[in-house]
Amino acid sequence: MLTIDGAYGEGGGQILRTTLSLSAIFKRPVNIINIRANRPKPGLRPQHLTCVYAMKTITRADVRGAEIGSQSLVFSPRGIYPGRYTFDVAERQASAGSISLIFQTLLPVLCIADKPSYLTLKGGTHVPFSPSFHYIEKVFLPMVKGIGAVADISLKRWGFYPIGKGEVEAIIYPRDKFVSKRWEKAPSIKIKGISASSNLPHVKERQKKRLEEDFKKMGIFAEIEEVEANALGKGSFAFLFIDSEIKAGFSALGARGKPSEAVADEAFSEFMAYCKEKMALDRYLADQILLYLALAEGSSSFTTCRVSSHLLTNLWVIRQFLDREIICEGEINKPGKVNII
Repeated sequence: MLTIDGAYGEGGGQILRTTLSLSAIFKRPVNIINIRANRPKPGLRPQHLTCVYAMKTITRADVRGAEIGSQSLVFSPRGIYPGRYTFDVAERQASAGSISLIFQTLLPVLCIADKPSYLTLKGGTHVPFSPSFHYIEKVFLPMVKGIGAVADISLKRWGFYPIGKGEVEAIIYPRDKFVSKRWEKAPSIKIKGISASSNLPHVKERQKKRLEEDFKKMGIFAEIEEVEANALGKGSFAFLFIDSEIKAGFSALGARGKPSEAVADEAFSEFMAYCKEKMALDRYLADQILLYLALAEGSSSFTTCRVSSHLLTNLWVIRQFLDREIICEGEINKPGKVNII
């Protein structure tokens, strides 16, 4: 049984999620210790526990330690079983935990099954410290589709923090194989955006106006769409994405006391920081896509505007399962390049 130390590197939930995915793919039992050891509340939280139960369900795994607060987990998968599944982050404890992170844990596993899978996921769709639904839809899925992981997702109800209760439906299709990619040059800039709010008068209009002003100062045309978010609670969201041969995304969430203009400026600042470095992948996509390229046949490479601790930690976890040479060039929080030999 392979032991994975959850305190390695950034010591967060990504170690758990990547380990579960790879354990299922290779049908290799794992013992994960020190889960989320470097977080203010260590151990499994509702979102992480939902990932565990979802993976247990689709692999019919034997599991020990699956409870809130647990810092160790034994996971022994038996296979991969596609089908129709519903997973709710709030099933065991009220939570706006991220739907996107659950989806990203399941995707590489279910796309190597022999039949499609149909998922209903309930929880947070636009919450802090995780990719939004729109990032998954507009950036992540188009990029992994080029590698060989194909899925469709649709947003039925938005879920903002702290209420959550969003809902997403997804179909994950079988694939033949993953293929290698080289993404080293910055994409052409074709920028689109979304300004959304729920139960907050005038917020989406103010966010859009500010974004248009920001882009006008730079001499850049951006197509910004106003969206009334169908959510149970209040919330706002600004999202910019590059819709070119390479996708990239930049977002910001509203919060109590945070002006609409500050939300727009935050998303715009992330976009400008990415453009300044003239690299291919944004800092989030770099660590999210690494698993698929590591599983692909042949060598791959990509540049990124920032080498994050998440990227380095994910690289370490992948190396525990795969005998591949993966080299990351560049200092942490600086631009860099990853080569998968």
